[in-house]
Amino acid sequence: MYVLLVASAFNSLTQRVHAELRDHGHRVAVELALPHVCLTDAVRRHAPDLVIAPMLRTALPEEVWASHTCLVVHPGPVGDRGPSSLDRAVQERVVRWGVTVLQAVAEMDAGDVWASVECAVPPVGKSDLYRGEIADAALKAVLLAVDRFASGAHTPQPQDPATARSRPHLRQECRRVDWEVDSTERVLRMLRAADSQPGVRDELLGGEWYLHGGHPEDRLRGRPGELLATRAGAVCRATTDGAVWIPELRARRTPGGPVPLKLPATVALGDRLPALRERPAPLHSNPGRSTWSDIGYREEGQTGFLSFAFPGGAMSTDRCRRLLEAYRTACTRPTSVLVLGGGRDFFSNGIHLGVIEAAQDPAEESWANINAMDDLVEAVLTTTDRLVVAALGGNAAAGGAFLALAADEVWCRSGVVLNPHYRLMGLHGSEYWTYTLPRRVGAGVAGRLVSEALPLSADAAVRLGLVDRTLPCSPAGFAGETARLAAQLAALPATQSRIAAKKARRERDEAARPLAAYREAELAVMRRTFFDPGAPYHALRRAFVRKETPAATPEHLARAVPGRHGARTAPVRPGAGPREAGGERGSGSAGVTGLAAHDGAPRPAGC
Repeated sequence: MYVLLVASAFNSLTQRVHAELRDHGHRVAVELALPHVCLTDAVRRHAPDLVIAPMLRTALPEEVWASHTCLVVHPGPVGDRGPSSLDRAVQERVVRWGVTVLQAVAEMDAGDVWASVECAVPPVGKSDLYRGEIADAALKAVLLAVDRFASGAHTPQPQDPATARSRPHLRQECRRVDWEVDSTERVLRMLRAADSQPGVRDELLGGEWYLHGGHPEDRLRGRPGELLATRAGAVCRATTDGAVWIPELRARRTPGGPVPLKLPATVALGDRLPALRERPAPLHSNPGRSTWSDIGYREEGQTGFLSFAFPGGAMSTDRCRRLLEAYRTACTRPTSVLVLGGGRDFFSNGIHLGVIEAAQDPAEESWANINAMDDLVEAVLTTTDRLVVAALGGNAAAGGAFLALAADEVWCRSGVVLNPHYRLMGLHGSEYWTYTLPRRVGAGVAGRLVSEALPLSADAAVRLGLVDRTLPCSPAGFAGETARLAAQLAALPATQSRIAAKKARRERDEAARPLAAYREAELAVMRRTFFDPGAPYHALRRAFVRKETPAATPEHLARAVPGRHGARTAPVRPGAGPREAGGERGSGSAGVTGLAAHDGAPRPAGC
């Protein structure tokens, strides 16, 4: 079929739906629901067989739902209604939740149900949950709903109004933290329920801020609300019975001012920050501790595990340098396999555009950041005394995707989405991609991937040779499954011969063309871009980090992309709904999907 995705942003779930529908042979295009664009005309131009709204914050026009079957993805179980569904699930400590695909009707989230899938709710931040368990459930539900629609024989089930629970926006007054009263457990719930957007509004050091992210601390203590220490850009703040680490802050927007940036807490506070002790976490993980660190290392037999988890997958100059130092330390250990990554959320999205935008000289900071990324990738590429595995439990993009390709093997959780390109940020890219990408997929496929700039599912990446293995497990099970497979790899008799062959190949490649030559050529282009004030990169970066509304749907998204099988499935007449397919076709416009701006999509403050 020809499926049109209508979304408020091309966020992680929309990207995953786009990639996996293509994997299933459907033609797929995207139209963004923009305030100044007539969505009715856009949908009419596409004439799709089916419209799906994976993440939508505005109602569809009547002309759209009247002439096309429109399926809305709601991140809540059947009967749950409202735009802060997932926020409330995290804040209220539910242990089971779900995703419902329902038909758009006049009342928000009240349409007939095409599919519903349950999932677990682990104690993690909302955005992590959204990209993990919620996204897994959403894809199962979407694919089931699409199959049911295509069959023409399925009747969607009406909801029971008696069991419906419609809840309003979760406003800031319902998210407030009272540092004089609240326990660590409650503070963490508030922070995790708002970790990406909108954040928890609070007063700190004479200013108003939105707090993003929260992690427990078991040893530091102080007067409730007091700042106790810093660590890797985060601040530690006392609660009534303990303390929490807060990695990021965002200033409250002033009337008429630019959209403030979400930044590492110490960077955001700047000169306001008092003299606090920096308390680095030990590199070697202590299972008995309850504290936070963005980098950790542990060993199991002949396998080392170097984990890292940076908010938003963004790797600033400082983060790159600290990870490189940890990597070099890990390489001094007597292991034969080193696993890089292995966490449940983002692997890496490359350089930190927010820190760059906030820098006094963004060009200089861009240059420092890309060189720090290159130093890290070079260290991985030149490791010849052990096998390196990049373990991607979460998504990777741009330089982060190419950091993974520097490893000997790339393992991805089955739900991962990859974006191995830079074009949309106006960059040529570095991280030795001109060496590693053609080496894996060939020059032709490499050129297509970086020019098309479309997301890839983990399965598609395996078919292309970009990824070596997918792990069909839950986000919570990824670390354990990675450890099991890595132990098997370390125990194989062939591993030592692979290490020797790896070293020989690196020497041959270096003789043919040194790594330094790839880096020099890539950085020559990057430097011209960074230090050219008129280069599109600067405007694109600014628009991205300040969440500016685009003028139109990008051409590469609006263009219908053929499915993997290259042939369109049997067409369904545009406008044909469940009545023609054997059921009752609903009427009315689509409501919002119930997402409280996950993946950083903006919502009005206070919602």
